[in-house]
Order: sequence, then C-alpha cells, then structure tokens
Amino acid sequence: MCLISEDEHLRKMAERMQEKFKKYWGEPEKMNKMIFIASVLDPRNKFEYVEGALEELFGEEKEKKINVEVYAYMNSLFGEYLKKYSTGSCPQSPSSSTSSNNTSNTSSGSVITVSLIRTKLHLKKQKEDNGSGGAKSELDKYISEEQEPFSEEFDILSWWKTHAPRFPILSELARDVLAIPISSVASECVFSTGGHILDSFRSSLTPKWEQALICVQDWFREEKNPISVEEDLEYLEELELAMENNGSTTTII
Repeated sequence: MCLISEDEHLRKMAERMQEKFKKYWGEPEKMNKMIFIASVLDPRNKFEYVEGALEELFGEEKEKKINVEVYAYMNSLFGEYLKKYSTGSCPQSPSSSTSSNNTSNTSSGSVITVSLIRTKLHLKKQKEDNGSGGAKSELDKYISEEQEPFSEEFDILSWWKTHAPRFPILSELARDVLAIPISSVASECVFSTGGHILDSFRSSLTPKWEQALICVQDWFREEKNPISVEEDLEYLEELELAMENNGSTTTII
C-alpha cells in the first residue's frame, strides 16, 4: 500500500488522498441516502450488498444504523411515488418473459471492492418470505426476491424496463433515482487544467469591471471586423489600479 510505502513522496500523496476521501466518504451518516438507494435498486445488489459494503467499510455498528435509516428513507420515498402514481397514471412497459440474464449492455462500471464484498456475501443468507397474510408492497416484494447473478454486462435500465409490469410504481422510482448524475462537474472539467489557470488580471476582476467588460464584449460583437485587445491588458490593469488608489466609484457603461 502507498500509505506504508518507503517512498516519502508517494506516502504523503497517499495520506492526502486518504484525507480527501474521508472528508467526503468517511462519515456515512452525512452521505446522501440516494447513493445507497441507487445501489438497492440494482437487482444484483439490493439490501444485501449495501449491508455488506457498509459493514466492510465502517463496521457492524454503523452498518446497522445506516441500514435502518436507508430503509426508512426508501420506504418514505416509495410512499411519495405511491401517492403520485396510485391513480393509474404510471406508464406500463410491454410485458415480456425475457430473462434478465439476456440483458447485456455495458454497465457504467464496478466498484473496486465488489469482488471482495460479494465473496463474503455469497450464500450468506437467503431471503425468507415474511409469512404475513397481507399483500406485500412492490418495494417489499422486490427486496424479498433473489438477487440477479452478478455480471459486468448487466443493464440495470433494461432490467427495470422489462420488469415494469411487475413493479409499475417502483420502476418509476428506479428510473428517476438511477438518472441522477453522480457528479455535478462535467468529466472534461475534472481532467482539464485549462480552466484552472488564471492570470493576475482575470483573477482580480471586481464586479464593476466584470460588468464593464461584458458590456464592451457586446459592443465588439457588433463590429464587422475582429478587434484584438491583448495589447490593452497592461493599460487596463494600470487603469484599474489607478481607480482603486483614487477611490473612484464611477460606473462604466
């Protein structure tokens, strides 16, 4: 492991990475419950995988606490969808007897610890029917059924589309939850350094000067011939500095 590497530079880098990881993922109580619900809505995972992953990462005590919270939150969310679609407005997908084993589009990828956790969970327990005489909700029915065999090529969305007639309301919930982006930052921005490099002029713009530059930019766009302002940057910096020293508050229009 890098944390115990003899290379000091590598070790310090790993320590910083671990600190950053713990900042966002070290306290499961503060994590968005939608992350866990999305995993439960994966027919290969359901609650068994969430339980195993939480226990592996945070210990049995935290696992039980978070699992109860996730189940309660998911029940509450399903209740909202039940009220919304109980009038029969929920769209139905064509019935199909196709086995979920035939859905084989490429999934978004697997978690690093999938193989370890699944090995520990394999045949750990079988879901038992609760034996109650009352009808189960779609959510309880879905959770009580066996998980789908794990496959890297498993297509979650195709599975829910195929099983929508069996879970009309839960499939609507799954469609909305599984469509939530994992990050609000575009992938090209994450790996690009271009947007993070600012010269001293751009990084010190005041709101007043931003307003003026936007206005000037509109004027330039009206010109038929392109205008270069690169040579004026030094002059603009000097002008801004002079205005700050003079305490001028004149608005440039």
